[in-house]
Amino acid sequence: MRSPTRISSPQPSHPHSGSPAVHYSNPYEELAELADPYDPDDPLGLGLASDDDDADGVGRRGEPVGSGSGSGSSGSGSEGDDEAWSPPNHRRSSRRRRGRKRFRGIPLTAKALTGLLVLGLLLVLADRCAVMYSERKAEQELQKRLDLATAPNVTIHGFPFLTQVLGKDLEQVDIAVPDVAADRVSLAEVRAQAQDIRIVGDLPSSFRGATVGRMKGDVLLSFEDLSRELGASQVRFRALGPSSVRADGKLPVAGQQVSLHARAHIQRQGDRGISTSVTDMRLDIPGIATYRPGPEPRAGLYLHKKAARQISEDSEKARALLSVPSVAEKLGVSPAEAGQARNDDRMLDRITESPRFVPALLAVNLVQAANDHPQLARKLGIDPTVAAALTRLKVPELTDKLELSFQLPKKAKGIKLANIGVSPEGIRADLAGAGLTFGKTR
Repeated sequence: MRSPTRISSPQPSHPHSGSPAVHYSNPYEELAELADPYDPDDPLGLGLASDDDDADGVGRRGEPVGSGSGSGSSGSGSEGDDEAWSPPNHRRSSRRRRGRKRFRGIPLTAKALTGLLVLGLLLVLADRCAVMYSERKAEQELQKRLDLATAPNVTIHGFPFLTQVLGKDLEQVDIAVPDVAADRVSLAEVRAQAQDIRIVGDLPSSFRGATVGRMKGDVLLSFEDLSRELGASQVRFRALGPSSVRADGKLPVAGQQVSLHARAHIQRQGDRGISTSVTDMRLDIPGIATYRPGPEPRAGLYLHKKAARQISEDSEKARALLSVPSVAEKLGVSPAEAGQARNDDRMLDRITESPRFVPALLAVNLVQAANDHPQLARKLGIDPTVAAALTRLKVPELTDKLELSFQLPKKAKGIKLANIGVSPEGIRADLAGAGLTFGKTR
């Protein structure tokens, strides 16, 4: 270290003295001139170097470690000054080395397991692709062989599928067929579950047929389809009980709409069909009368209770009824009383206000009276043309409009119906079969 040097204080100059002027200097600037030049790599001036410089063999100010930095080392760094130093780039090469080292670090067992997993996924994918292809081919074949309007939906169960194909034995196949024609109606849905299926031929290229060990399923005859196909959008069917169906709608008769009401009982016909028996059928002229087709005693044209009460309160209508001897006799009124009532209001009131008059009137069949006396029918509010047309309607003709019967298609051999019932959606029946054959089995 340098020994401290005493700096004399400057003497102020006196303007009035004759000595020359002395210029004042800053002492801190003189101290700065005595200090060594500033080195950014060694701001403290202690001659220290960073660890990176030591590792590369380079000291302070780019000089080799151990070489002098003063004025005495005149030839040091002559070659280094010709080429500027730059740090090497280790990023890309280090990443490659790290990636290779990591892969080399994976155990051989893990690599084998990964390969087996990838192979297994490829096999599963191939198996599922084969299933979908076979399902599509089966749908096309079923539609062709059964002459279906809509292709069925086929689902093949069991895994793996390819081993089943090689063994020519399928565990289970589900089939759903919509809109199957069955006589006059269409089955809304047919679902079947086939098990123990033995394939004849090779799937899917040379398939010739199959034998089914067991089969079960169900069919649905929907009320919506029945209403559209049988009722021509005018009759609606609905469940009335576990084995009965109610039909309500409109029926055109002689240019007038009459209300149709009937009940159909569902029963099995043999092993492959369903039949119905229609009962309690009636045709209503709204607010006036009801016509019941069929044989006596229930068949005929009968007044509604409300209409009968109105007649008992209407003198003109009551006299018109009593003017027909056959009607008066059925009402329990003698010819003398009927003749007197036509001119005597008190006698007419005594007859019509009797508690027996309305019930007796409700039991009178007006078919013959309406046909023989059109004027009477008009006074009662009945169109004689409609009344005549109603009497010409036959029970078989009306029953045919409500016929819900159907038979399974002939090509569905070996399948039987069981457990027939009525649900809110329609008529349902179970399917069952065993030892069924499809296509060529030899």
